[in-house]
Amino acid sequence: MHVSLLLLAKPVLHGYFRSSCSWRVRIGESCTSIGLPACSLNAFTMLTKFALCTSAFALKGIEYDPVPVNLIQDGGQQLSEQYKKLNPMQQVPSVEIDGITVSQSLAVIQYVDETRPGPRLLPADPKGRAQVRMISDLIASGIQPLQNLHVLQKIGAEKAQWAQHFIERGFQALEPILKQTAGKYCVGDEISMADICLVPQVYNAERFKVDVGQYPTIKRLNRTLLEMEAFKVTHPSCQPDTPADLRS
Repeated sequence: MHVSLLLLAKPVLHGYFRSSCSWRVRIGESCTSIGLPACSLNAFTMLTKFALCTSAFALKGIEYDPVPVNLIQDGGQQLSEQYKKLNPMQQVPSVEIDGITVSQSLAVIQYVDETRPGPRLLPADPKGRAQVRMISDLIASGIQPLQNLHVLQKIGAEKAQWAQHFIERGFQALEPILKQTAGKYCVGDEISMADICLVPQVYNAERFKVDVGQYPTIKRLNRTLLEMEAFKVTHPSCQPDTPADLRS
């Protein structure tokens, strides 16, 4: 009975509208289920001008309570002692769910996939599951950490060139892999954790003026995924903490 009550409680997502890691988690849940403001069609088509959000919750249809953590304001709210108690790494996202706190977006996505109904985010087939994890880790470990806020603040004036270099290096590896694994989505014809990782990273690439047209498979998959409601409603331009000037 105690476990059942925990499962009925809404997860609490501590995140930032422009965080690609937070966006991965949001994609699993629909923002419409928590009464967030609707985004205009124009907001979705102007992807390159706006920030990042979450996805795993939207695909699973999970309702959650968002708690914004502003990575810029007050020197970075994630650096506060209060937030450090929640997440000692002082990063977003952090998710309070089922009586525990889970950080690291891939850990959150896999926990949600294992404990909640809805479409599988990792294939049942071991080979397919390995491919999904390979692509997800390539993005989440091999590309994104090298152009996140903390790193870019240390780089200084050369941050744009730094980000471009490491995104392009990662995409040069990712493109041939996706040519082998992709069907309609990153791995075959079922949406997965790999797709959840891809869209926020392409958004980041476009933000840093990377020519995504050089990578036709990545470009095609991203275009297909952005047509899905789960990716639209979790876009950075639709979040509770999105600044007014980035909403359209």
